[in-house]
Amino acid sequence: MPVFVEVALPVPLRQNFSYRVKDEQQTALQIGLRVKVPFGRQQLIGLITAITDTCDLAPQQIKSVTTVLDDAPLLPDSLYKLTLWAARYYFTSQGQMLSQALPVALRKGLDATPQAMVEYHLSEQGRQSDSSVLKRAPAQKKLFDLLLENPLTQDEFTTQALSKSALKALQDKQWIEQRSAVITHDLSWRQRLIMNESPHKLNKQQAVAVSVLTQQQGFHCTLLEGITGSGKTEVYLTLLETILKKGKQALILVPEIGLTPQTINRFKRRFEVKVAVIHSGLTDNQRLEAWRQARVGEAAIIIGTRSALFTPMAFPGLIILDEEHDSSFKQQEGVRYHARDLAVMRGHLEDIQVVLGSATPSLETLQNALSGRYHHLELSERAGAAQKVKQGIIDITSQPLKAGMSASLINEMRMHLDAGNQVLLFLNRRGFAPALLCHECGHLHECDRCDAFFTVHQGLNEICCHHCGNQYAIPKQCHECGSTMLMGHGLGTEQLEQELIKLFPKHPVVRIDRDTTRRKGSLEQQLQGIYMGKYKILVGTQMLAKGHHFPDVTLVGLLDVDGALFSADFRAPERFGQLYTQVSGRAGRADKPGKVLLQTHQSDNPILRDLLQRGYGEFARSQLTERQQALLPPAWHMVLIRAEAHLAQDADAFLAQISQLIPQDKELEVIGPIPAPLDRKAGKYRRQLMLQAKSRHRLQSVFEHVLAQMEQLPEGKRCRWTIDRDPQDLM
Repeated sequence: MPVFVEVALPVPLRQNFSYRVKDEQQTALQIGLRVKVPFGRQQLIGLITAITDTCDLAPQQIKSVTTVLDDAPLLPDSLYKLTLWAARYYFTSQGQMLSQALPVALRKGLDATPQAMVEYHLSEQGRQSDSSVLKRAPAQKKLFDLLLENPLTQDEFTTQALSKSALKALQDKQWIEQRSAVITHDLSWRQRLIMNESPHKLNKQQAVAVSVLTQQQGFHCTLLEGITGSGKTEVYLTLLETILKKGKQALILVPEIGLTPQTINRFKRRFEVKVAVIHSGLTDNQRLEAWRQARVGEAAIIIGTRSALFTPMAFPGLIILDEEHDSSFKQQEGVRYHARDLAVMRGHLEDIQVVLGSATPSLETLQNALSGRYHHLELSERAGAAQKVKQGIIDITSQPLKAGMSASLINEMRMHLDAGNQVLLFLNRRGFAPALLCHECGHLHECDRCDAFFTVHQGLNEICCHHCGNQYAIPKQCHECGSTMLMGHGLGTEQLEQELIKLFPKHPVVRIDRDTTRRKGSLEQQLQGIYMGKYKILVGTQMLAKGHHFPDVTLVGLLDVDGALFSADFRAPERFGQLYTQVSGRAGRADKPGKVLLQTHQSDNPILRDLLQRGYGEFARSQLTERQQALLPPAWHMVLIRAEAHLAQDADAFLAQISQLIPQDKELEVIGPIPAPLDRKAGKYRRQLMLQAKSRHRLQSVFEHVLAQMEQLPEGKRCRWTIDRDPQDLM
């Protein structure tokens, strides 16, 4: 009797593929196993989604499965259901969604449950030999000394970045031998939880939040809205203690890799348990190892960025999303899923608690909390001795500026620095200057592939486009008139840093942006320097704005906020409110009073006034009302279809065809096709079509109905197009 399987493959075609299974492979077939199959000229790895004994294709059209890679499904049932639900919700293929949910090493076919691992030991000969002969080979000496203490596994060898040539040299001398060790899993934390430090004393609001959270049974989603510095992490830690004592695991999602070191250290300091870390800075094997530890229940706490959402837990107990408003939880390429929405869905499927924490909740979450879909807890007092921050606006209209700083800001900085404190300046533009200007003819040097100007990076001696990555050496002459009088126009963090070194020669400056933190471990070193008080002036982009606790920072200055107040994106005011609140939350976190100064040409802007006078909570609630009146998300639901092509009319024609297919009425409207705010990027013209509907269900059914017709449109072959459900970025 022939057996066939349906396989979901990581290809953009929205369908699964049928294969025949050979007799000897039929014994242990299950849904959710990985199989290797021929696809065109290549071999791909996919997951079985169905097993049948009939197939509609002609026998000569059906290929056979090459190998079955697993003997048990990789994902537990709840996660398998989550990926299928997400594939439907985000209008993508099951194969692409399922491959998102697996670590890269498993997509390449590595073993999910190895029984043994490689260990390096010193041989008898190595133990008896004289290590002084290695004086001239420091890498070999270092490896030898480490092995004298205890054997190293292959993973430890790679994580400690030891030299492979040194290993080979010692193996050639027969001083090192390889042995195979059986892998065992230590689950002792489930019987007895060991605490390394006693919990801090909670204030009244924290205690109320903890007691509400610990009493909840089954699935509950809770928004923990706490102002910056109100001690949300302490609430998480106390809640975690209860969960871990029940022998359950917890998954904690954080927005950026930069935040993970200090988050991890706080959890490790409190609990003596295995913490698995998953983010893009790790090697494929390290991520796979963390995934395995979580899957068997050895890792009690899993911390990671958005991709860690799909990590299986043997004993699921709790999911926490810290800084839930952060836009990096939404994936912007490939499958455009939102980790926050999927985390809530996962909690629902696994019947466990989900906690969303933020000082500046997104309007989507806030609406769910205010309408009663989520529980809502508020922390409105700063924890410990921290006092409320003073805020002020500096109107810089027609004032002379020095590298973007007004005289009153510089004077204020002097006062705080002379008192021995640290100062943080925030400017969301890396590089030396946002544009290269010819002083004679006024020509601005523009990227030849985008509708955007080149940013000048003096340290790297290049001009670079931040949209497509195009880069050249800084030109000596103007491309228009040949003049050599070229200058940077506008302000970037690099230029600000140079000016500060001149202004305050006695106070060391540190700059934190994507350019200075490229090297591995450089961000940790710089943050360490700030905590030790090595640097007095901190300059940075939004990498510095989030979650960091700098006890000595007493003054925060925001240099250029006008760009954030005027933007083509309807979410700009919400983002600005979040950013301002997060940045100002870095001031006065310990027992020193803090101050925030904001430079602007728009000192009477209503958005600004509303934010400063009433704080983010009230500001966000009034923004919600505005969105409801304008029929924008979260009041209405949105799908954005983007198309890009070398010829603008190709993209326009394709989107125009789609808009004809969609039935419009009072409850569903179609806007476009219109050019994207950045019209040309990397040599292609970009157009977009927006669909908005009052009910999410209606949007889903209309779009699913139209999707098959869209894929058949001949115009679609002339452009690249993508579907973005609940888009976060309209650029």
